[in-house]
Amino acid sequence: MTALLDSLRAIVGATNLLTEGDLSAWEQDWRKRSRGKALAVVRPADTRQVAEVVKACAAAGVAIVPQGGNTGLVVGSTPDASGTQVLLSLQRLNTVRSIDGANLTMTVEAGCVLQSLQEAAREAGYLFPLSLAAEGSCTIGGNLATNAGGTQVVRYGNTRDLCLGLEVVTAEGAVWEGTSGLRKDNTGYDLRDLMIGSEGTLGIITAATLKLYPLPAAQLTAWAAVPSLDHAVRLLGLAHQRLGSGLTGFEVMGRFALSLVHKHFPALRVPFIDDESVPYCVLLENSDSESEDHARSLFEALLQGAFEDGCVTDAVVAENLTQAQQLWHVRESIPLAQVEEGLNIKHDISIAVSRIPAFVSATDELLQREIPGVRLVNFGHLGDGNLHYNVQAPAGGDSRAFLRDNEERINTLVYDAVEAFEGSFSAEHGVGSLKVHSLEKHKSPVALEMMRAIKRGLDPKNILNPGKVLRID
Repeated sequence: MTALLDSLRAIVGATNLLTEGDLSAWEQDWRKRSRGKALAVVRPADTRQVAEVVKACAAAGVAIVPQGGNTGLVVGSTPDASGTQVLLSLQRLNTVRSIDGANLTMTVEAGCVLQSLQEAAREAGYLFPLSLAAEGSCTIGGNLATNAGGTQVVRYGNTRDLCLGLEVVTAEGAVWEGTSGLRKDNTGYDLRDLMIGSEGTLGIITAATLKLYPLPAAQLTAWAAVPSLDHAVRLLGLAHQRLGSGLTGFEVMGRFALSLVHKHFPALRVPFIDDESVPYCVLLENSDSESEDHARSLFEALLQGAFEDGCVTDAVVAENLTQAQQLWHVRESIPLAQVEEGLNIKHDISIAVSRIPAFVSATDELLQREIPGVRLVNFGHLGDGNLHYNVQAPAGGDSRAFLRDNEERINTLVYDAVEAFEGSFSAEHGVGSLKVHSLEKHKSPVALEMMRAIKRGLDPKNILNPGKVLRID
């Protein structure tokens, strides 16, 4: 391996080839559930260097693990424990190459932090709508590689829907330049969509052309108490009718999830937390292209109709941006509150919106019957059918022992229920290495063989992120 390391050092420079010292920032996953060992961490500065690194590794038969911000939740961007894989960090590729106002696009490099892209778009007078809890540290390359979702999917779609083109380094070290930003191009297979969501197993995304939108004239946020999940679904239907494309966010949060925020972050004000008759709350966002007065009149009409319908029992509307940010902060603090409460089992699932109440009712009952004392942390993006259906250990128990003894069983119960409701066990987090076995169990054999054929065709040596997404026999 000495010859390979010398070649890599010559490509990226001695200071950007790391083999010693504390490499945990690259070798350990974000949830600290897995720690691998890399042969080296390589930090190229541009696409040319990425291509040269791939060529060198391919010639040596050494596997490459691409990594962005390393904020994933399914152990998809860290090396295995063999010490033979090269960790390819793309964080130095962090330039906004161009903003095209007439085409409503921005072309950016894969290592750009999502929040910096939001700010660059806003400074130019536009909106880049992808928004998620890790936006201060995740990178757009990782968002594309996992087809990340977030809080505004109900209006703007997943990351795939926000991308018009890619620049990708192939498994042989060739560069596919596809960042023209065309909205119409019917010249063969859609390679862009193939790469997005492939988690670095088919190619390494180095740049992308993304959609921009006009900044809204006004944004309003409301927090509503609802009597049940069925009522939350009814409220969603009313919101679609009254707000149309102005509905940009629709989040649902169970009472226990909010109680954890109230418990561990008492400085945050959680609306209606003292009212034990409120089982669920909904966070709505309305973006308006006309004016704040127009937005407020639509919002007030929606809430009045919801009160009359009985699907809302109480509500607060943020009076300013600060109050709106405080409400969103409560929602975004649920995962952090879970961490404070102890180890837990996360599920990122999607079900048809109309079937979510029945799924939750049936699966809650199943888990509580099979594993007495289990606590269910249910929240997520109801507007697009994506729930984070998480399981917390019984109060006062040993959460580490609970995970060791029950995680596989709980995952089986939940994923089997998801399949029975014709849903997906991974809505926006991806598969990584954590859910490979679940993919093999729940994906159709025909789909799996098609995926393996694509992998063999584009990466015949299996050097791009091997062991992630699916196993190649």
